[in-house]
Amino acid sequence: MIIAPFYANKALFRSNLVSRKSKLKLYWSVNRPIVVYGCETWVLKESIIQKLSVCERKILKKIFGSTKEANGIWRIKTNKELYELIKHRNITNYVKAQGLSLFGHTNRMPETSIVKRIHKWKPFTGRPSGRPMSRRDDVRNDLKKMKLVKWAEKLQDCSKRKAIVEKAKTLSEL
Repeated sequence: MIIAPFYANKALFRSNLVSRKSKLKLYWSVNRPIVVYGCETWVLKESIIQKLSVCERKILKKIFGSTKEANGIWRIKTNKELYELIKHRNITNYVKAQGLSLFGHTNRMPETSIVKRIHKWKPFTGRPSGRPMSRRDDVRNDLKKMKLVKWAEKLQDCSKRKAIVEKAKTLSEL
């Protein structure tokens, strides 16, 4: 995974003069958008999820540092501790929420729109074996995991769509 923005700002992430809050803001506003550029259209395979998670954990471990135990021994924070510190706003949920946002946006488009016609287009032949799911199937599975009923109507309303996307960013089930 591309973590060039991390290496460009490595001195800031290691510095004791910069607060953790500022480091997190730097990560969320500079590093994460560079790493996930164009993620709305990705089909999330397990290998991509693994690479994104490793990249994020590497940066978070630099931001939060190690923990001193009661017996005086220092240890690296566990993945669970890191996700609790960022309140489960991990990079995988962010990517899925962005895909959900694009899905809602294309569903609100008029039927005559070229983007919507391509989005709803189904090929005449079947897909060859081994090909990954299409993006729509992936997003619909995420909507089922979120237990949303009548999601098509909810995605039409902009404020409800934004609330659904924000909920998806912090949901641990996705």
